[in-house]
Amino acid sequence: MRILISNDDGIHFPGIIALAKAMSELGEVYIFAPDVERSAASHALTLGSPLRVKEVPFEVPNVKAFAVTGTPADCVKIGIDFLAPEKPDLVVSGINKGPNMCCDIMYSGTVAAAYEGAYIETLSLAVSLNSYSADVDYTVAAKWGLKCARKLIETKADKNFVYNINVPNLPENEIKGIKTTKMGFIEYRGGYEKRVDPYGKPYYWVNGKPVVIDKNPDCDNNAVADGYVSITPLNRDYTAYSLMDSLKEMCKNIK
Repeated sequence: MRILISNDDGIHFPGIIALAKAMSELGEVYIFAPDVERSAASHALTLGSPLRVKEVPFEVPNVKAFAVTGTPADCVKIGIDFLAPEKPDLVVSGINKGPNMCCDIMYSGTVAAAYEGAYIETLSLAVSLNSYSADVDYTVAAKWGLKCARKLIETKADKNFVYNINVPNLPENEIKGIKTTKMGFIEYRGGYEKRVDPYGKPYYWVNGKPVVIDKNPDCDNNAVADGYVSITPLNRDYTAYSLMDSLKEMCKNIK
């Protein structure tokens, strides 16, 4: 297999190193990742400046690694182009520092990178660890990412989705198992803190605290809080099909 790996925390981040080690068991690994951290880049592309790509030494043997001066989505698109005319067999993004659940999925550069694989009908996973600690161990999350990849490959899982995986920050023997979940709902309160710079001018720093709205145990955030790995299938197609008929009817009266 040819495996394309990316992230949004930067090419030398410990999470991507652990992920590359694990995924090397499946085949040839190619890394295309941002040269610096690009967290919360969402699905942005770089349009106003050229992108530079540089092959760099990497901590995992037999892995080709390229640092890209762009967003996570840029990285995967360039990686797909690099591997052309054949597509990669698997796209994996992560391991992210911190969870990517609930509405955070929409802001995540990690999840956006995985979407680029789904757009070309390649099996695509995003893997995140529920911890922001600087010295956290990503080995357990990497093992779960590999377990999920193996099972999805074995069962010929539908390639039109992104499989969003979140792993609790627990010792391996304390993880209760894996749950298939839906996207949960949280609300950020106290979103921006106003401060004043040395020149007396105000500026703002994002500082929202998440509050869980949906207590359903089948939500991603609640499953992880309960000690389970969460896997959520995310639609590549954003169309709300349940509204199509009523919207057509409504639009008949628009002149």
